[in-house]
Amino acid sequence: MLCLLLKLICNCLNVSLSKGEKVMKARFYKAVNNIKREGIDDLTAWLESTDFFVAPASTVYHQNYEGGLLEHSLNVYDNLVKLCEFYNVEYTQEEIAIVALFHDLCKINTFEKTQRGYKIKEQYAFGGHGSKSVYLTMKHMQLTDVEAAAINAHMGAWDNSYYNNCTRVYETNTLAWLLHVADEQDTYMRKK
Repeated sequence: MLCLLLKLICNCLNVSLSKGEKVMKARFYKAVNNIKREGIDDLTAWLESTDFFVAPASTVYHQNYEGGLLEHSLNVYDNLVKLCEFYNVEYTQEEIAIVALFHDLCKINTFEKTQRGYKIKEQYAFGGHGSKSVYLTMKHMQLTDVEAAAINAHMGAWDNSYYNNCTRVYETNTLAWLLHVADEQDTYMRKK
């Protein structure tokens, strides 16, 4: 915990971040403090070495601007907290933070800035959107079966991979469905 607090203070002093980016990064680390699992420090250290905090969330669909991926991850976290309260389902703050904050790690080091915005220039092609996020998370920190399934199935019908049976996942894993809804809320329902 002290390590994360020191990292937060040091990172907020980074002069290359705008005031808004510093606020979002502080919010990110506040949510990360809910995660007590072995490997979280390794995962956040890796995130610091990537473009996670400054990358866009997409090329054209949502938050296609610098810092969009971080903003989207935080919005999904906020949405998921509210959905769990609304539906009166009990997931720990750790579970909520893990699936919301890390559901789109697959987008790290994926976009290249152009004169017209961004284009996909994936440095590490893996295959599925959700499965790549699970893989990248688990390189640093273990996920429970429920968390891995939630992240893997968060794209719902938008995942056009060969094997996509998210309906069955949603029938047995409420957290997976709630993460999908929280992600869709931020993508389509947020005020632009």
